[in-house]
Amino acid sequence: MSDPYASRTSVHEQVTDGFGTVRVLPLDPGADAAVIHRWVGEDRAAFWGMTELTEQQVADVYAHMATLDTHHAHLVVRDGEPVALLQTYEPEADRVSECYEVRPGDIGVHLLLAPAGPGGARRGWTARLVAAIAGYVLPGLDRRRIVVDPDVRNEKAIARFLALGFTPGPVVVLPEIDLPDVYLPEKKAQLAFLDREILFPG
Repeated sequence: MSDPYASRTSVHEQVTDGFGTVRVLPLDPGADAAVIHRWVGEDRAAFWGMTELTEQQVADVYAHMATLDTHHAHLVVRDGEPVALLQTYEPEADRVSECYEVRPGDIGVHLLLAPAGPGGARRGWTARLVAAIAGYVLPGLDRRRIVVDPDVRNEKAIARFLALGFTPGPVVVLPEIDLPDVYLPEKKAQLAFLDREILFPG
């Protein structure tokens, strides 16, 4: 089967034996809107706050993000299949900075995995995908620590992060943001952190 993403330039590529080739591509708001809209429209993605958006509105959100120097969106593909939406951001330029002491080398991450395929969830699949993504976010971008801020009600995401080696931080309240281009309601979040040495010792 041909890879529809083969012509796109990746910012990171990693081959894992028995898993395949994972490529991290800068998100194309127009070309990728249909895939992202499908994912964020599912009930399981309710905590992304985009379930009611049209495909064009999703494209507009990511077109706006593409104008920022501090927040970046990526489509993660494995062997030509889209498998995750990855957003990275500078914590000091985000509301999370009001809730914890940002360290040099920190990077914020939001990660939305694609729905499981026809065969359902596969043991160890998420861990291997996240390891490939972390290869980009930590050594690839020369960062020391990942911070995540899932909604405190999103128990599945929190459990997944902890299983992957993240250390839980405090429960915090991220303040509401009401700007002309961005509206984010107040959010009670569970912070968690992953030090580079956990996955990449030495």
